[in-house]
Amino acid sequence: MSDYDTDILTWSEHQAELLRRHVAGERANDNQLDWPNIIEEIEAVGQSQVDQIESWLFQMAVHLLKAEAWPLSDAVAHWQAEARGFRAQARRKYRASMARKIDLPGIYADALQAMPDTIDGTPPLPVPDVCPWTLEGLLTEV
Repeated sequence: MSDYDTDILTWSEHQAELLRRHVAGERANDNQLDWPNIIEEIEAVGQSQVDQIESWLFQMAVHLLKAEAWPLSDAVAHWQAEARGFRAQARRKYRASMARKIDLPGIYADALQAMPDTIDGTPPLPVPDVCPWTLEGLLTEV
């Protein structure tokens, strides 16, 4: 078992040092470079950013849906403010290359599933069964 499996911090520090030495031209320790896991971790960095954007979009969708489904609730202003906050966070970290990885219809379906059956004893008004938004629209609306 390697440090990758038991102590990711030690592994990452050691691999970073080996890579720095490799770039500097030192080839003596190349056999210690854990290329399969280095590649996996580099891919994971990008995916974690996409996952974060999807999380904010999910939270935004839930709040927008609540505001639409219960428009007379005292909480509408709060839900709308929360949605704006999640939108702002997503907008700041979003990059156009992420669009191909973001599953907006899936996020919307999950948000529908997360909706409560009632709020203060009131059932929701109907909301669309399929996502009515585009990614670009969600990220640019004010």
